[in-house]
Amino acid sequence: MFQNIYKNKKVLITGHTGFKGSWLSIWLSMLNAKIYGFSLEKPSDLNMFDILGIKNQIEHKDGDIRNLSSLKNYIQKVKPDFIFHLAAQALVSKSYMNPTETISTNVIGTMNLLEVLRKINHSCNCIIITSDKCYDNVEWVWGYKETDTIGGKDIYSGSKGAAELIIKSYYHSFFDNNEGVVNIASARAGNVIGGGDWAQDRIIPDCVRSWSKGRRVNIRNPKSTRPWQHVLEPLSGYLTLGMQLSKNKGLNGESFNFGPIFDQSHSVEEVLKEFSKYWKFPNDNTAYFISNDKKFYESDLLKLNCDKALSKLQWFPTLDYKKTIEITGKWYNCFYNKKGDMLKYTINQIRDYQKTAQKKDVLWTK
Repeated sequence: MFQNIYKNKKVLITGHTGFKGSWLSIWLSMLNAKIYGFSLEKPSDLNMFDILGIKNQIEHKDGDIRNLSSLKNYIQKVKPDFIFHLAAQALVSKSYMNPTETISTNVIGTMNLLEVLRKINHSCNCIIITSDKCYDNVEWVWGYKETDTIGGKDIYSGSKGAAELIIKSYYHSFFDNNEGVVNIASARAGNVIGGGDWAQDRIIPDCVRSWSKGRRVNIRNPKSTRPWQHVLEPLSGYLTLGMQLSKNKGLNGESFNFGPIFDQSHSVEEVLKEFSKYWKFPNDNTAYFISNDKKFYESDLLKLNCDKALSKLQWFPTLDYKKTIEITGKWYNCFYNKKGDMLKYTINQIRDYQKTAQKKDVLWTK
């Protein structure tokens, strides 16, 4: 997998205690990488990092990316071959409650990482994950390309757009002609679902929190439409980008979208109807109810154009919509019904995903 590029390599993940970071840690462990994690805290009391015992499988460092000296000392100590920067304040709802924390984490934290990287003298490839919400969303029906306008109507989106501008300015100022010592690229993805997420104000976590207690879930924006993707899809994109960046310095400074094919766009209500099948509700009325309690601004439509990833990285998505919902539903079903070892179950889901991608002859499966 990934041409064995990560085998025995030192890989630093910031935000490794989060939902995506936990899945990425397990996958890189399966690829025989030497994994180091730098993260401030776990995203919720119930979290994948603890459930899977990831702390016992990697070198874990408590750290705040807003603390420049702490981040600098750890990177200088580890001297990673690869960095996947996932550490972020990742919730739109929280950005309204605490805009200062959101901006300082997502913008200043990203700047701190780039500031450390510009002063190191060992080879390193860094993938900085931002968000599909970095684009100025004007609700058009076609997908946003990497060259489209950066923006954001809410603090979270604005912070991700600002992070992209910081990445661009640092690249042109310090990494464009650094003889390949440090190579950087940004990755944009969104609407990610999968087992192990319990973050607030996300559709799947909201469902499992309510349903596990026998309660209906409150849905605010049932008609909001998104191209939903399983967490392993963008992670395969990030790992592919890291692999290609290490071999092709021409990708230095580039940005890439990672998302599902367009026919996977479904409304929130459609997702609930499909997902609730794995909880055996007698009818929709017992699973959820719709209210007009809109706590904050949320766009109705947001899609990504991923042609660049296909053209330059030979990456394309693997799972269809129903399979995405199915493996997400089965993960939570296994957890809440205590059907087995969740680490083994998660590893098996990754292996099954790899086999599905191999059948489609995706480049990263080589």
